[in-house]
Amino acid sequence: MPAWPALAVPKPMPRNTRSALRRALRLAGATLAAAGLLWVGGFGLFLASLPPQPGDPPRGAGIVVLTGGAGRVDEGLRLLEADPSTRLLVSGVHPATGYADLVRGERDNETLAGRVTLGRSARSTRGNAEETAAWARTHGIDTLIVVTSSYHMPRALLLLRRALPEARLLPHPVTPPAWREPAGRLSPASLRLAAQEYIKWLAALAGVTEDPFAPAPQAEPRTAARTAP
Repeated sequence: MPAWPALAVPKPMPRNTRSALRRALRLAGATLAAAGLLWVGGFGLFLASLPPQPGDPPRGAGIVVLTGGAGRVDEGLRLLEADPSTRLLVSGVHPATGYADLVRGERDNETLAGRVTLGRSARSTRGNAEETAAWARTHGIDTLIVVTSSYHMPRALLLLRRALPEARLLPHPVTPPAWREPAGRLSPASLRLAAQEYIKWLAALAGVTEDPFAPAPQAEPRTAARTAP
């Protein structure tokens, strides 16, 4: 029988190469650990910096509601009812949604409807900011009450300040139902939502405006006001 050829024995890696490889691996591990600590620390600061429950807003200021979360439109309409001298923009309304679909309870719909603008062009927070800036300039509004969920407020204010730098922005956060108890804020679902919003805020801070968590466009019209917060 023919003899099988002898297998070549690999030469050992030179000592200086092994040392360099170990140093590179240690550096990579240390860099990843530092980045992880920075991310976790920044996330903690993000949660701590979320705006508290608002007080009474000034009269005469414009109101904008950024749709996408429970209670936002109701709170905007409540503020509008309390101040007959102001206007309300509901930004990011679906084309198939009308004013009657947004109003709940026993409100004076006819009186309020004349002071409500339904903005239908926005499909993202950046779109909300652009739509709001155009509306505020059209109506000469230089003070704006911003109504959105508490976790969404930092990114909303960041993009609104870029689109409307001349206006005074007053945050008026709406606390989601699941966040109204301390245990609810620390639930896995709440932390996951906050972490996603923190990543979106970091992306907006860096100038990246595409939403990495936005769902794919829907073929059928929906009654919901907007696709993503």
